[in-house]
Amino acid sequence: MVVEAGGAETPSWRRITLVLTRSLATVALLVVVYFAAPLHPQEDTGTLVLFLAGFVALVAMIVWQLRAIVGARYPGLRAVEAFASAIPLFLLLFATTYVVVAAARPDTFTESLDRVDGLYFTVTVFATVGFGDIAPVSSTARILVTVQMVADLLVLGLLVNSVLEAVRRGRSRRSSPDPAPDTPDTPAAPDHREEPSR
Repeated sequence: MVVEAGGAETPSWRRITLVLTRSLATVALLVVVYFAAPLHPQEDTGTLVLFLAGFVALVAMIVWQLRAIVGARYPGLRAVEAFASAIPLFLLLFATTYVVVAAARPDTFTESLDRVDGLYFTVTVFATVGFGDIAPVSSTARILVTVQMVADLLVLGLLVNSVLEAVRRGRSRRSSPDPAPDTPDTPAAPDHREEPSR
């Protein structure tokens, strides 16, 4: 722990390295799970149910992460870990959905999608690159891609702002002095009881 001149704590290099290593490990683990998990072709209704379940779980995880940032000892580092889990999960959720949809209906996109293609397409949409080599053809695919484009704007705007606000609140909470124990505003009045006369 290092204490700055203003009295605020800054994390040690060891802690920063640990958080960065843990964040990279989280991203790697999520990608491994994406490539290793069994994916089965689903009809539109089944795909929608799985997608909504995944999206609800993602939102719940983000809300939990925001609360954890506010209460963390080092909110900035906690925010790094939040991004390392939220953004990959967001991208892999859409990539998985595209792969499942394309497996059920091969004419959904301009070409068949394997997992690499699904992840590649998701990242190009997220980055607004749009090379045009893969494009949605069916109405289902176009709706999904539209949902992702809107969600991308929310991630780039709302999520980032929410995390930064949580970091600000966490730092403010850490730097504010602890409230003093309850004490009366005025001193207690002296006891003016008359002494018994002799």
